[in-house]
Amino acid sequence: MKADLVGQIDAMKKQAQVMVDSVFSFGELGFQEVETSRYLTAILEKEGFKIERGVAGIPTAFVATWGQGKPVIALGSDIDDIPQASQKPGVPYHAPMIEGAPGHGEGHNSGMPLNIAAALAVKKVMEREQLQGTIKLWPGVAEEQLATKAYYVRAGVFKDVDVVLFAHVGDNFRVASGPGNQTGLVSIEYSFKGESAHAAAAPWRGRSALDAVELMDIGWNFRREHIRIGSRVHYVITNGGDQPNVVPPNASVWYYYREADYEHVMELWRIGDDMAKAAAMMTGTTVTSRLLGSAWPGHFNVPIAEDMYQNISKVGLPLWSADDQALARALQRDLKVPERGLAVKVPEMRKPPAANDDDNGIGPVGGGSDDIGDVSWVAPTVTLNYPSNIPGGPGHNWANGVSMATPIAHKGVIAGAKVQAMTMLDILTRPELVAQAWDYFRNVQTKDTKYQSFLRADDQPAIWLNRKIMDEYRPKMKPLYYDPSKFDTYLDQLGIKYPALK
Repeated sequence: MKADLVGQIDAMKKQAQVMVDSVFSFGELGFQEVETSRYLTAILEKEGFKIERGVAGIPTAFVATWGQGKPVIALGSDIDDIPQASQKPGVPYHAPMIEGAPGHGEGHNSGMPLNIAAALAVKKVMEREQLQGTIKLWPGVAEEQLATKAYYVRAGVFKDVDVVLFAHVGDNFRVASGPGNQTGLVSIEYSFKGESAHAAAAPWRGRSALDAVELMDIGWNFRREHIRIGSRVHYVITNGGDQPNVVPPNASVWYYYREADYEHVMELWRIGDDMAKAAAMMTGTTVTSRLLGSAWPGHFNVPIAEDMYQNISKVGLPLWSADDQALARALQRDLKVPERGLAVKVPEMRKPPAANDDDNGIGPVGGGSDDIGDVSWVAPTVTLNYPSNIPGGPGHNWANGVSMATPIAHKGVIAGAKVQAMTMLDILTRPELVAQAWDYFRNVQTKDTKYQSFLRADDQPAIWLNRKIMDEYRPKMKPLYYDPSKFDTYLDQLGIKYPALK
């Protein structure tokens, strides 16, 4: 059956390429993935999946379901992209398609095509072999804002799910197990309200909201010396006033508070709230805040991860062409990182990390966040990293989009779909694997740590985020949407000879 899955997925190379290139061309920011959501649900609906749209009050969220009974396997991957990351694919130096526009500068255009290819192959095997089970597909909306998966959990999306298989782009095959290196996070926007006045003629009559923002930021920058080394606190000023001769009556600052666990994240949040109140008192302004996103640190299921790694070992890395390697080395040269090209060997599976020593005041140092962490605490979850990106990119940058509508991404997605499909088949045909996954989840992972959402009862998804940016750029981007009826690949449509070396 696994050999049959491999053959089926190989036969879907063209379909996968079209999906990858199409989503790349849409280039939509979080909460505004309108074209992406419409496109993916249309494919799944045509293949017999039942679609629930607007999940958890999020317009671009959906759950696509096929099959019946247990086990229930949920396949997820993110679909949003990065601000100002527009980039011509296959061009190994900075070459925006549209200057200042968003683009897939991480590679979120590839994960859902991977999951769809895997799901369609497994669906055919289930129908032929009369295997019982349910497949669910769902998108990570606004992952770059860590803004939706906690709401999915609250809405009960994973209530009856047996195993979650998540997919995230990488530059090699990897699957983590146990506590990951992710940090937890809350994303909070503080809005200060003061009083306007003529900044030259009567400044004493004003109360500057911008002063409050700056005082809060100064407070945090002094406080950094006195928090754990592993803490991460960063911000952007989203509203700094209107013009210099008007005392700013309104100003806002957006903070990310990252830490190793729920309690330490909450401690940073409490400190931040106190600083905001103090800044308001110092400036005679008032302050309100709202939560824009949150994420628990992930904890990934060991039995499922070990099974997935066996399938990674069977599939192996794609066979890269000379052109693929030339593109990779040219980008690495441009980025001034070692010119190692694309990965040619699958790394050993890392053992679950040991528990952190929180008594030393340090905690784990650094690490990004992903709201798949919330999902990992309500059902056994693993994340498959698959090889569609070029090693050495800075992340969240145009450079990470260079490969994402090229043969590198297409080959990586096909290889990743094979691993995902094989792991799904193991879950469907080996009830003991599901039992082992839940035994680990109940008796190891959640034995001493219980999930508490960062969401408060009245928190709602920040569906307005990025709307203004997409309203500005979407009309310019639409003429560049991929048209597979006229062009074999997106590179062909853009007139790019692969690889476009200097």
